[in-house]
Amino acid sequence: MKIAVSTDHAGFEAVKQLVSFLEEIGHEVVDYGPKEYVATDDYPDFIRPCAEAVASGECEVGIIFGMSGQGEAMVANRVKGVRCGLYYGKQTAHSDQSEDPYEILRLNRQHNNANMLSIGARFVKFDEIKEAVRIWLETPFSEDERHQRRINKIDEV
Repeated sequence: MKIAVSTDHAGFEAVKQLVSFLEEIGHEVVDYGPKEYVATDDYPDFIRPCAEAVASGECEVGIIFGMSGQGEAMVANRVKGVRCGLYYGKQTAHSDQSEDPYEILRLNRQHNNANMLSIGARFVKFDEIKEAVRIWLETPFSEDERHQRRINKIDEV
């Protein structure tokens, strides 16, 4: 799979590690920067080109980082054709019997066919990032009609 990655200063080290991990497990990675650490950089400068690569089909999916990941997800989701979810770490659902701490990642792909994932680098250690990314990449879209109908409505906006 061809994967776009990007960050700002907050995820600079994490994205380097992620590139190595993704290549080790057989993926092609395109890094949209930054190429060097600059504490005052602005995440939209790097996240938007990454999201555009996903939207255009140049890359199949994208993984982005920021301190919280929120602003980065907002930038990505402004690009038509991008559906970016946000990950802060393991969670367990309160309202049902699920004990899967990665359920939110699976639902992100199964129900929303997310093509980008934003990770809050300040909240997730790298060992968990690797597992989360692996699960997210391996989880297919359910292709359920109701989910596709909703995605079509998102893409109309």
